[in-house]
Amino acid sequence: MRILLATDAWRPQVNGVVRTLENMTAAAVRLGASFSFLTPEAFPTFPLPTYAEIPVAIPNQREVARRIDASGADHVHIVTEGPIGWAARRHCLERGRLFTTGFHTRFPEYVRARLGVPEEWTYGVLRRFHAPSAAVLAPTVSIRDELTRRGFASVRVWTRGVDHAMFRPRPGVDLGLPRPVFLYVGRIAVEKNLEALLSLDLPGSLALVGDGPARERLARRFPKAHFLGPRFGEALAQTYAGADVFAFPSRTDTFGVVLLEALASGLPVAAFPAPGPLDVIGDSDAGVLSEDLREACLAALALSPVAARRRALEFTWEESARQFLGHIAERRAALLSRTA
Repeated sequence: MRILLATDAWRPQVNGVVRTLENMTAAAVRLGASFSFLTPEAFPTFPLPTYAEIPVAIPNQREVARRIDASGADHVHIVTEGPIGWAARRHCLERGRLFTTGFHTRFPEYVRARLGVPEEWTYGVLRRFHAPSAAVLAPTVSIRDELTRRGFASVRVWTRGVDHAMFRPRPGVDLGLPRPVFLYVGRIAVEKNLEALLSLDLPGSLALVGDGPARERLARRFPKAHFLGPRFGEALAQTYAGADVFAFPSRTDTFGVVLLEALASGLPVAAFPAPGPLDVIGDSDAGVLSEDLREACLAALALSPVAARRRALEFTWEESARQFLGHIAERRAALLSRTA
């Protein structure tokens, strides 16, 4: 099957959406699928207000239509609800093409945190965006159920995976920080709720990997924390392996691929009982979820790295690809049966 992915999130952005697309498509190719991409690289862009590191595309509708038609794709999957996503949606509706959509990001919560816009207003816009979709692919059961309660239709679960070879326990790694080391990896931004972590009285060291619009402000306010900047590949894997607990204060992530990277590295998780951690940790003994994040961090110190690694092994990019392709095949078959 030839699939076109229309996405506003693409390189050089570093986030869970981009990593999901890169890793899932690589696994899906091994299962016989092929992909083309409609991304901001094809259009002029401008910096996202309040988050200048992210380029926002200004798509030309005629060019969007030309590229989709020229791709020869059997199916269009719209990854994001940005300008490219809306343009691809319009083209599919005009041509009567079946398409699916993805729900990756809690934009309503992000918009409320940054601009104060009520969440329900933004959810109303998203319901409209996803309404014509043959299936809305959500990363976890919790997010599927929440979207269904909010009036979204045909929501399916599309899980995530992790590179178990790259992210693995590496005994003896020393980050050069007093132990225990509590580690956070991700965007340094207001929606990540980092002040809830940075304000904790924890022993040892608190290290943060990543970048974002709140980094300088938070570094000034919390000088005892170690802001290590962005790290990738082997350097990131070494950082995970050299820590003792992965501390995740976000309440807005839909999944949190970094949770799997930490677990695969033998790093127990401490987090709030929010969607993402609830689904990734589940009822395993790979992490501690509590409304008292300090208590969760300290309790996670006693957990087994073996249990963390064992939980991560349950998630693979191959299974993610099988789910993705299976949902598309199921929806296309349902359409054919209705028109037969």
